[in-house]
Amino acid sequence: MSTRPRTAALSPWRFIVVFGVVSLLMDVVYEGARSITGPLLASLGASAAVVGLVTGAGEAAALGLRLVSGPLADRTRRFWALTIAGYALTAVSVPLLGLAGVLWAACVLVVAERVGKAVRSPAKDTLLSHATATTGRGRGFAVHEALDQIGAFVGPLTVAGVLAATAGDYAPTLGVLAVPGVAAMAILLWLRARVPAPADYEPAAREDAAAPQERDASAPALPRTFFVYAAFTAVTMTGFATFGVLSFHLVQRHLLPADLVPVVYAGAMAADAVSALANGWLYDRVGPRALAVLPVLSAAVPVLAFTRSLALAVVGSLVWGAAVGIQESTLRAVVADLVPSRRRATAYGIFAGVLGVAALAGGALTGALYDRSVTLLVAVVAAIQAAALVLLTVLRGRTAPR
Repeated sequence: MSTRPRTAALSPWRFIVVFGVVSLLMDVVYEGARSITGPLLASLGASAAVVGLVTGAGEAAALGLRLVSGPLADRTRRFWALTIAGYALTAVSVPLLGLAGVLWAACVLVVAERVGKAVRSPAKDTLLSHATATTGRGRGFAVHEALDQIGAFVGPLTVAGVLAATAGDYAPTLGVLAVPGVAAMAILLWLRARVPAPADYEPAAREDAAAPQERDASAPALPRTFFVYAAFTAVTMTGFATFGVLSFHLVQRHLLPADLVPVVYAGAMAADAVSALANGWLYDRVGPRALAVLPVLSAAVPVLAFTRSLALAVVGSLVWGAAVGIQESTLRAVVADLVPSRRRATAYGIFAGVLGVAALAGGALTGALYDRSVTLLVAVVAAIQAAALVLLTVLRGRTAPR
């Protein structure tokens, strides 16, 4: 049977690329904002612990709320509607963040932007997973992530330029990000009109969509291997610092002025794109063994990033970006390989929910430990990542050779 879609107006690769352009534009929006979250919150009176807690809570919202949005997507099959709604929430929240004049309002908007990601991500990842069934999971998700990270590179540089030109005024700096947000929404609506049923890219998913009553009655249980995998990623994320804490360190230790921090973040996003492509290719060749590099990179971040050397701190930020590249591409690809299409959005929701708890713990933990002792922070993170490697060994033992 041919794997070419019956009704889609775009080939699988073109679908992935256009979706990548949408993500590129939206990354200009929200990664531009995230690149200055630490300094922005600090300017409103936040401590390192507060920055870590708020950015961790934002990631927890972005991941934890998918416990609701994932099953909702599977149950309603309204993948496009949820994707569009989530992107719209982010496009609105970011420009408003620049107008926040008090700490609590800024904190609410930081979390609200991440809620938009929670709404869209399980549905979006499911749509992409159908197309990657024919292109290769690792490569398909990696190409999408690489395009995504072009925006994550451009966004922080745009923010740095406007912030410097306006003498540190956050309102116009974040206000200009409304432009790529509007463009992304227009392209997304066009893509929805051209490819209303991406499940046609994947024969098994097409059969599920054709028999919804049977799908609901006989949906298989999630495999045990999936939960081992979720445990591995939860542990490694618990020992992963947020860029909010990294940027706080750069500014508070007087290593960089606030308007240059987005340049470092842009470099981290470039490392993200390269890492995603390399690890996605490796995953398609060797399977879960490709994930072993993630705990190693995560353990190296605090060793490098929280020093008083600007050069080492920048290298640490690039290592942080490389780790994020694997988190945002290969980790998503593995879920699609472990779970059948009928439960995939639910699996993405559960997977992200587990990671949401870990992200909250990780943000709070690394921020609190930073305030107490960088040496203790390095030791604790190293121990956590060692435990993650043990879980990965268990996962490899339960996963059939590729």
